[in-house]
Amino acid sequence: MRLPITLLAGLLSSSAAFAQECDRSDESQTGMNICAHEDYEAADAKLNKTYSEVMKRLSDDTNARKRLQAAQRAWIAFRDAECDFSTADSQGGSIHPMLVSGCLQGLTEARTEQLGGYLECEEGDMSCPVPAE
Repeated sequence: MRLPITLLAGLLSSSAAFAQECDRSDESQTGMNICAHEDYEAADAKLNKTYSEVMKRLSDDTNARKRLQAAQRAWIAFRDAECDFSTADSQGGSIHPMLVSGCLQGLTEARTEQLGGYLECEEGDMSCPVPAE
């Protein structure tokens, strides 16, 4: 998923740091930033998988696919703006990348759960936009 330049710059403020792998025993700020970023990337991968599953389920409904795509784009814009807002006080600090990653991870996990709920729709549930499997 695309990140706005301000968030991306914050996350990659130490691009060499993110080339390293997470070491959970490393309690330095750089180490915690790396692990937080990896945790967000894992959450994002799960979101992408769930989103793809929902889109596949909607393969026979072009209009529903377009609506979901529009909703997802709007959600991404919201997520990025919310994380930019909620972490603004730490901007410029060494903790900022960790806080941004944590925010992105939390909102991404919540969206994954929301989309995953659509995969649990029962036949005939008119309040669910995704057909049952």
